[in-house]
Amino acid sequence: MKDYQYVNYLWNEKHADDLKDDQVKLFLYRSNILGADLRITNYGGGNTSCKTIEKDPLTSEEVEVMWIKGSGGDIGTLTRSGIAGLYTERLRNLKNVYQGLEDEDRMVGLFNHCLFDLDSRAPSIDTPLHGLLPFAHIDHLHPDALIAIAAAKDGEKITQEIWGNTMGWVDWQRPGFDLGLQLEKCLKENPGIRGIVLGSHGLFTWGDTSHACYLNSLEVIERASSYIADKISKKGTVFGGEKRKALPPSQRQEKAATLLPILRSLCSSEQNMIGHFSDAPEVLEFINSCDLERLAPMGTSCPDHFLRTKIKPLLLPLEAEEDFEDLEAIKKNLESHFKSYRNDYAAYYEKCKKDNSPLMRDPNPVILLLPGVGLFSFAKNKQTARVASEFYCNAINVMRGAEAISSYTALPLQEAFDIEYWLLEEAKLQRMPKEQPLTRKIALVTGAGGGIGKSIAKKLVTEGAVAVLLDISETNLDNALKDFSADQATAVVCDINNPEAIKQAIQKACLTFGGIDIVVHSAGLAISKPIEDTTTQDWDILQNVLVKGQFELFKQATAILRTQKMGGNFITIASKNGLVAGPNNVAYGTAKAAQQHMTRLLAAELAPDKIRVNTVNPDGVIVGSKIWEGDWAKGRAEANGITVEELPAFYAKRNLLHQIITPDDIAQGVFCLVALLDKSTGNTLNVDGGMANAFVR
Repeated sequence: MKDYQYVNYLWNEKHADDLKDDQVKLFLYRSNILGADLRITNYGGGNTSCKTIEKDPLTSEEVEVMWIKGSGGDIGTLTRSGIAGLYTERLRNLKNVYQGLEDEDRMVGLFNHCLFDLDSRAPSIDTPLHGLLPFAHIDHLHPDALIAIAAAKDGEKITQEIWGNTMGWVDWQRPGFDLGLQLEKCLKENPGIRGIVLGSHGLFTWGDTSHACYLNSLEVIERASSYIADKISKKGTVFGGEKRKALPPSQRQEKAATLLPILRSLCSSEQNMIGHFSDAPEVLEFINSCDLERLAPMGTSCPDHFLRTKIKPLLLPLEAEEDFEDLEAIKKNLESHFKSYRNDYAAYYEKCKKDNSPLMRDPNPVILLLPGVGLFSFAKNKQTARVASEFYCNAINVMRGAEAISSYTALPLQEAFDIEYWLLEEAKLQRMPKEQPLTRKIALVTGAGGGIGKSIAKKLVTEGAVAVLLDISETNLDNALKDFSADQATAVVCDINNPEAIKQAIQKACLTFGGIDIVVHSAGLAISKPIEDTTTQDWDILQNVLVKGQFELFKQATAILRTQKMGGNFITIASKNGLVAGPNNVAYGTAKAAQQHMTRLLAAELAPDKIRVNTVNPDGVIVGSKIWEGDWAKGRAEANGITVEELPAFYAKRNLLHQIITPDDIAQGVFCLVALLDKSTGNTLNVDGGMANAFVR
């Protein structure tokens, strides 16, 4: 097998053999391994297909069926449920009713009349591009190297230089039925070609088998990549050479963490955003180059790129080496530049809009570039922000390649607008599910390695938030993190007694997600002893973890929330014991009472900043709580004159509802306060099954 330098050959013969001759499974397998390499195609970009002979359930005749990635899918994660199956002949017969470029949107609706598989995903706009070509297996991909050629000023000439008469070329036009006709025409005029380059867009390749198609795609991309690498080698520099130096990695991250809450605030003028930061090598090469100021405003070329990144980024007018201590001054400096960006976007909309164009979308930038530091991206959730960053890295690679072999060209603004505000694209956006209650929120949860903290984090993430998990136990954190994806949560080992550790944890939250919205102090421990057996050490550790730790955590988080100016929530997980005078509980009960009163004091102080501060009071959370794994259970059993084994039943019987309280119940209480009771602050919510002696009075 050929040794590839610029793409990954991932075809596993044994796995393919196990799929036998199931062409649909082989097509899905090919799709997944193509999508696993971002140099081959970006997330959600491109599509793949295969054609098979099936028995028509209505006539029992053998018919050709095309299986293709459905609308909105990603080939890297494509499954059977994400594809569409269409009668190939019916699809081709649509040529008889097609009425020209103004008929494109209607044609998409007609694809449904061609469905063979009634469980199909909605067919995408690219369906006819595959259906009008005769090949059994087709890949439509967006490799950086090919888009670089497609976006180069002399793209068609360079295509011929690389592949001679074995590769076709079709000029840029918006995807749709007519583009399928143009591909068909190109093939007819150039019989025997192995693929077609689409101007400013991407690549079409094919083969008689899934494996042959895969090899063809890899070989074409490898050849293009090699050609570009050779040109760069001979040229000696990219992007005009280096204009400035990047800061060392630790400084880049420190600067980014400081800036992100400010940038998040400015990007969230319409609706809250989640952030992402990248200082990948290709990013640093671009942002520190002589050509940055020339190339960045030109915008991206491939439609998939600018749909994710907006037409162009915002260059931040900051010097990486400057002091970032005066955050208010930095924010004031940036506000005018953000205003200019929004005004520019509004002018672009007004200039290009048509009578039936959707309303103007959020005019804030998605991609922000700071020379010497890195790339910032903002979107509704972490995955979308991360993917936007990846797409802009794709765009950087495209500009890099195009400049090396010729000169980079971007799509005309009107063409870009017609893609961005395409009615079919708008319809796709409108079909997206309603956002969850905590989408666009960033939560920081202490004690997240334990039962209650972990349940709280899971509940918040389930409802749409992203989370930073804090715990003193690395082992517990590692176990807790297994329940989340990388786009949902990150973890930081943190001793809540250490202000510096808290600072580092908050920096991690800012660097990973852009800031903080919700802080839940769930970290804790419990000590139950008579006063004569309670040591100063017992007293100090409870005061330090529960009270001083909470104070320091909320203090540092307040600075971030005030910088963002987006409001926020502080939640204390206290205890019924802070309200009830019980036996053998002086140190724990006093600390919990202090926690509760601190929330009331902070609620009064922070209300002008729209920071709500509330308390959840659990009681008797035995199942799933780390507290009950130690001496606390023994102490409470002795105080109540029962055995440890009798505790669950004892606690359930003593509340009014006779219910066992679980960590999930506490998580529900937190969710209620941060998502539903948006006009509640300074409150105490008891989650204890009803304890009359703990009624707030």
